[in-house]
Amino acid sequence: MEAQTRQRATRKRSNGQPLKPKQSNTVRKVDSVPQIQMLEISSIIPDSAQPRKTFDDQSLQQLANSIAEHGVLQPITVRKTDEGFTIVMGERRFRASKLAGLTTIPAMVRDYVDTEVLEVQIIENLQRKDVEPTEEAEAIQFLLGRYEPNEIAKRLGRSENYIRQRIKLAGLIEGFRDYVRNGEMNISLGVAVALFEPREQQMMLESLEGEYQGHRIKRMIESRTFDLTKACFNVTDKILVPKAGACVVCPFNAANQGNLFGEGKMICTRSSCFENKKTKTFMQLLKRVKKEGLKLVPNISKYWADEERNQWVLAQMKKVGLEVHLTNELDILKRPVEPTLVSIKEGYRHYEYTEEELAEFLNEALESFTEEEEAWNNALDHGFEKGILLETDTYLTQTIFVKVREETDGGSSGAKSLEKRKMSECTPEEQIIKINARELRKKQIENNNQFKEVVDMVRDTDYINRKKPLSMDEMVAISISLFENNLGWHDQREHFGDFLGDDSQLSREELVVRFKQSFKKETLYKLLRFLLTRQVHLGESNHTNDLTNQTFYVAMQTFYKDKISAIEDTYAENRQKREARIRERVTVLEQQAKALED
Repeated sequence: MEAQTRQRATRKRSNGQPLKPKQSNTVRKVDSVPQIQMLEISSIIPDSAQPRKTFDDQSLQQLANSIAEHGVLQPITVRKTDEGFTIVMGERRFRASKLAGLTTIPAMVRDYVDTEVLEVQIIENLQRKDVEPTEEAEAIQFLLGRYEPNEIAKRLGRSENYIRQRIKLAGLIEGFRDYVRNGEMNISLGVAVALFEPREQQMMLESLEGEYQGHRIKRMIESRTFDLTKACFNVTDKILVPKAGACVVCPFNAANQGNLFGEGKMICTRSSCFENKKTKTFMQLLKRVKKEGLKLVPNISKYWADEERNQWVLAQMKKVGLEVHLTNELDILKRPVEPTLVSIKEGYRHYEYTEEELAEFLNEALESFTEEEEAWNNALDHGFEKGILLETDTYLTQTIFVKVREETDGGSSGAKSLEKRKMSECTPEEQIIKINARELRKKQIENNNQFKEVVDMVRDTDYINRKKPLSMDEMVAISISLFENNLGWHDQREHFGDFLGDDSQLSREELVVRFKQSFKKETLYKLLRFLLTRQVHLGESNHTNDLTNQTFYVAMQTFYKDKISAIEDTYAENRQKREARIRERVTVLEQQAKALED
């Protein structure tokens, strides 16, 4: 099966053309030492089979100007044909010479074997610096019929990974190729799209409706690619889906296509196969927990129970007779992880804590770990049972201990709360409440998704590179963002007590409108200056070894030069006294050392 898969990948890679026999590394020529001749330009014609199709008009005109002044410094290469001479190498110099008005051009006449002309042209074109990426990809795809990727890389002076990326780019369909040619789509994104089969690429292209949208393309790629290191199944398993085989040798694994996502990074680009393996793994899990008497807990709270994927998981559990509980109905113990100083530092990396403070945090974390470990080890004695926590999006699992909570509603034993009751168990009035609550939650989710899409779109534009001054709306947004996200409750009340005014009776939209109406630039200045004084780095950092601190120190000289000078003088005086004492001490020690030598 794996051999068949590799064969299919090879056929796909060659674009349906039969592989050509490998040629010798040296192009055969009849004339060993060709002489430079001045040929009439009118006797020379371009090669219609020349792989280079695009010539930049501006750079061509620049070359023509140079030729008009200095002449053609490097002769072109042609071969003799019935019609005269056909260009093998140097069509750009030929075109520029015609633009410059020359009637003759220096050329070397060579007799190439017909089958080798195209290869020579391709290699010559690929060695240029300004080769258009999709043309380069097509040319390398042609060479692939004669040489292995590592041989092509050596011939062109490129890395093998570079060659493999261009080979994959050759599979990009028209439409996406146009985006690459006009510079809208970068090569790495083009390669990522080319990972998919042409039919799927066409669906992606049509969804753009003729307008290039980089953020949407990235999202489509993300939704169709999967990190195999985070798969819920064993990527070396050959029998999970026998027709697909093991992921580690699959041609749809990006690691087997030239490390397109990074060195050795295993990314699946065939969503249907990945989802099939996920589903098979989930079905096997259902059988195992039923056989072993374990409690399977899908990681679903009541707020997300109505999502389609969650509904499907719950339905499959009920279908095989498993008891279903949402996480908010359970007490769950996860296996505790022993903290280390490294993990503590990572958790507090955004804060300026000393080593002593971090060590204290570690001791507190170790105490909590000991308590959690004891609860884990004695879970069965306290009414817990063994279980498995299932992530419903990835089907990844972890071992847990679980216990159903004994909850009552309003003190009556066994009475379900409204959230836990099915529609059929509710009165009409209660059903209205549940329907409205669900709709409210759905609107929130829609708003979340809508806002994220807007943010992603803006981040993919050149917004941050705009040269115009900040608008009023931008300054309002920055001010509120700084206030909400960078000031603690105490600082908000102490330094900016009237920032938003009385907001108890206003909606968020009304609050923003009122804030904008009364906004002054001085408000933003005050926020920035406050943050400037709070976001310096203390402890082991100072104005001589930290860029943030140094710029702060210089900026404050404008306002408090005399006070800063007084502080500097005090420290300088103390430093001079200390250094004097050190010099005296060093002198005494040097005298003692000399006496010992004598």
